Parts: sequence; structure tokens; C-alpha cells
Amino acid sequence: MSEGATFFMLGASHHSAPLALREKLALPPEKIAVLRARLGPEAGVRELAVLSTCNRVEFYGVADAAAVTRIEAEFCALQGVAVEEFAVARRHAAGGAAIAHLLSVSAGLDSQLVGENEIFGQVKDAYAAATTGGGAGPVLHRVFQKIFQHAKHIRTHTGVSEGAVSVANVAVELALNIFGKLDATRVLLLGAGDIGEKTAKAFQSRGAAALTVSSRTAERAMTLATELGAAALPWELMPVRLADHDIVVGSTAAPAAVVTAAQAAAAIRSRPSRPLFFIDLALPRDIDPAAADLENVFLYNLDDLARIADANRTAREVEVARARLVVADKSAQLWQQIALRLEADAGTAHNASGAATRPPLAG
Repeated sequence: MSEGATFFMLGASHHSAPLALREKLALPPEKIAVLRARLGPEAGVRELAVLSTCNRVEFYGVADAAAVTRIEAEFCALQGVAVEEFAVARRHAAGGAAIAHLLSVSAGLDSQLVGENEIFGQVKDAYAAATTGGGAGPVLHRVFQKIFQHAKHIRTHTGVSEGAVSVANVAVELALNIFGKLDATRVLLLGAGDIGEKTAKAFQSRGAAALTVSSRTAERAMTLATELGAAALPWELMPVRLADHDIVVGSTAAPAAVVTAAQAAAAIRSRPSRPLFFIDLALPRDIDPAAADLENVFLYNLDDLARIADANRTAREVEVARARLVVADKSAQLWQQIALRLEADAGTAHNASGAATRPPLAG
């Protein structure tokens, strides 16, 4: 391994990047594959995993400083974002600090909704994709496997996840404030992914019985509708059927808005005395932000929901503090092991006789 190579984290999240910038930075799987093809050992990037969610895009791997700069340049070029624009939100860490950050992310401590559970699965998916794509080597394997173990320990032995508020539950509470009760409301789910499904189930659990699923992939819409006991709506009919619904949940992976302000305006004209509630859980956003300016239209995006939920965090501050102490301890221990491995790799690379030996990673 080249001299100076270390474990690093590079990226941006809701802490530093507003929603509009996170839309530009979001990496769908096909773009991750393109980026991975552009980066590799020949570019100085020895190992690489990519975590892209609604609230963050982060790179974890093993590389020297020059290679990390190359990752940033290739990423910005792929996304059509100026390096200077990304630099405003960019966060970079190396060594133990990078490991501590990954553990905080995996344990839900760095989430908009502190303690939420979805991020753990998303980190596991990122590691699985790196393994399948050839980006994970001995360091990433060790780091991620130990991170999963420690994140589970934090969730089990602290109360950080107790009473944690999910985006789905916040959305349901907002709907109850608007409509009073949900048994007579009609809910339209745009997209058939995991987050949308969880939100739909949250509405059903609070009494919403009339649920419709619409997806750009008709088969997925039918499958989810059957599972939920809901109706399926052909995607091409969705714009003209908005007015038939009281609550519209946007959760697609579309590259741009699927509901325009003009479509929302047409829908509200057809139901002037009844509010229309949009919950936009997508990134990029599914609902044109201009729709929020329409009378009797309520539009909430991910950042809006997070701000509302933040008030519920106070009761868990003590548990969050306890969890951060665990992060500091576990990440320091893990970094000691990884640092020894990296030093041994560097020594091996400079030993022409091949006599240097590589110590095993401790259990």
C-alpha cells in the first residue's frame, strides 16, 4: 500500500448541506458503479465504499491524500457540481476520527432523527455493494464488521433508540393535525420503495383505510398494493387523479419532481374546500417546492419533518451522551488495530526483499 494511505471519510450530510444541494449530490446505484469504475488502485484508491441516502453521501475507504482529492474531483464532475460548491458542505476525516464518524452514523447518532433505525440497514447495504463491486478489501471488511457489532451494542445497551421518532410517524402526526382523524382520508403513495411502504403502513395503523399505490414500474405498484390491501393506480393517470386524494406521499427515486406546481394547482381547484397534504420523502424531491405557495396546500419535505421531530429529542439527550462515550471508546480501539495493519502494509510495500510480515488483525 502506498505511503500515507489511511482509512478516510469524505462526504456531506444534512449537517452541512441544505436539501437543494443534497439533491445534486445524491448518487443512485448506477452512478456509484460509474464512479467506482473511474477509481481504483491505479488511481490510488485501494478500497472504497459509498453511502448515499436522503440525508448524506459519504465515501469510506483506504487511500492517500492525493487519491481522496481525486475522488472528490471525479464525484463532482460526475454530478455536475462545482468543486467549490461541494467544498462548502464537505466533511473529511481520517484515521480514528473517520471510524468514529462511521460508528456514529451506523448507530443513528448522526441522523436527522437521532436514534432512527433505517440508517443501520443502509450502511449494511453500502458495505454489501462495496463487497460485490470489488471495493472492499481487508481494511473495509474489518472496519464494517466491527462497526456493525458496536452499533448493535449501542442500540442494545443505551436508550438512544427508545422513543425514537421516525419520519413516517411525524408525517402521520402532521396529517392528524390537519385532518383531525384519518379514517375518511384517501392516501396516495408515489413510489413502491421501503420508506414509502413504511409510511403507508404508519398511516394504516392510525386508521387510514383508503390507500392507493402508483409507481413508474407497474409491477412493483401491484405487488405493494396487494401486500397493503390497497388499490394500484397507473402512473400515467397519477397527475389527473391527485384531486381524488387527501394525502400524497412522494417516495420515488425519480431524478426530478414528478408532481409539478401546475398539477398541484389543478388538483386543489377541483377540491377548493378540502386541504391537500403532500409529504415529500424523496431526494431529489418528488413535489415541486412551489406547490407550497398554493392556498390550502400543505407541503412538508425531509428537513421540515426533521425540524418538527427535533423537539422530541430532549428526553433522550442523556442516552445520546452515553452512546457517544461508547463510540469514542470502541472507535479508538478499532483504529489501533487498523493503524497497525496500515503501517505493516506500508512497510511491506517498501521492503524489496519481501521479508516484512503483516500482523493479523486482532479479534
